Amino acid sequence: MSPIRANVRVVGLRGEPEHHRLRDVLTRMAQPHEWLDAGTAEADALIAEHGATGARLPIVVDDTGVLTGATVESVVRAWGETHGPKHRDYDLAIVGAGPAGLAAAVYAASDGLDTVVIERDVPGGQASHTSRIENFFGFPGGIGGAELARLAGRQAEGFGADLVLLNGVAGHRYDGGRTVLRLDGGMEVTAPVIIAAPGMDWRRLPVDGVDQLLGRGVYYGAGRSEAARCRGDHVVVVGAGNSAGQAVLDLADAGANVVQAVRGDSLRTSMSAYLVERIERHPSVDVRPSTQVTAVDGDQALRAVTLTDASGGPAVLQAQALFLCLGGVPRTGWAEASGVMLDERRYILTGPDLLHGGARPERWPLDRDPLALETSVPGFFTAGDVRHGSVKRVAGAVGEGAMAVALAHRRFDELKRSATP
Repeated sequence: MSPIRANVRVVGLRGEPEHHRLRDVLTRMAQPHEWLDAGTAEADALIAEHGATGARLPIVVDDTGVLTGATVESVVRAWGETHGPKHRDYDLAIVGAGPAGLAAAVYAASDGLDTVVIERDVPGGQASHTSRIENFFGFPGGIGGAELARLAGRQAEGFGADLVLLNGVAGHRYDGGRTVLRLDGGMEVTAPVIIAAPGMDWRRLPVDGVDQLLGRGVYYGAGRSEAARCRGDHVVVVGAGNSAGQAVLDLADAGANVVQAVRGDSLRTSMSAYLVERIERHPSVDVRPSTQVTAVDGDQALRAVTLTDASGGPAVLQAQALFLCLGGVPRTGWAEASGVMLDERRYILTGPDLLHGGARPERWPLDRDPLALETSVPGFFTAGDVRHGSVKRVAGAVGEGAMAVALAHRRFDELKRSATP
């Protein structure tokens, strides 16, 4: 991951989904930047200064030059943030660069393992959407999720890990005791041991019109890139976890008028106490328990949100933004295709959870039980939110990533013994 770049300015349109995607990714990369709305005097002056009048938006300007018609992919490529794998064969392949995957990469690479990390997005996972993690061990002042991911990524690379970003796993096969991973870009990498830490996708809201308004006032996640732009706006946040609580406070502190819709009857069942107490004290926050979004209104931009409470009475609120922090759905499709056993909610089963009445999984080939974070496929480990029984905390994911590497060493020793005549 390249160092922070200085003097990054972006000219774009707030209500364009692809422009929002670029702004969101820059924020989740912990890359400071100034956003200028197209058509303002300041934006026009910047465009004219760099000879880009009439050029396609968005326009990205930094100390090295100008990029017009910018996309996430073109920007990270121009900045050297993405590349194909440096080798074909590795000791360890990690799928996912959230907190669990990055922790695994740091510990594996520092142990001298030739390590590749494959991530279809930018590093950080859902944690990168969070503006401040205040209860993470060792950071009494808190740390932003994106900042934590950038630091961890640079640390892993410093130890020699190969981070392959914006390039997911498209398929796999087994060949001579190694797993061959086929990447979206068509290249392949192989490794005898895999750690799957692919993280979660945002749970979708099944309400008509939501998909059409994505990036036009409706956002999945905590909306870190949007908070500063919501001053004076009326916004709705849906969710009762810590990410929702942090989003509520960020938006309210930025000057927005916030309604928080909570499906349950209390925030205290799912949110850390320190966040609940701040929300309850904040004059710009209205918490509505036992309430769900049942309709949205708008064409080119969100105009209104309909909330329905337990009594069944709908309330139509004028709103310029809707932030959906609904938890996640595990990204386990590729793991399932590898023969990995899942639970009924599609989380990956590991270790003791694979045993039924003391019996090992069907087709388990080894004369030992699966290791603690090992799946139903020997040498295929998992860590973080996608694991059945995980605690859904950044510290828990980091701990599991480190533990998965320690268990991977046991598998390497096993493979060495089996190869000895």
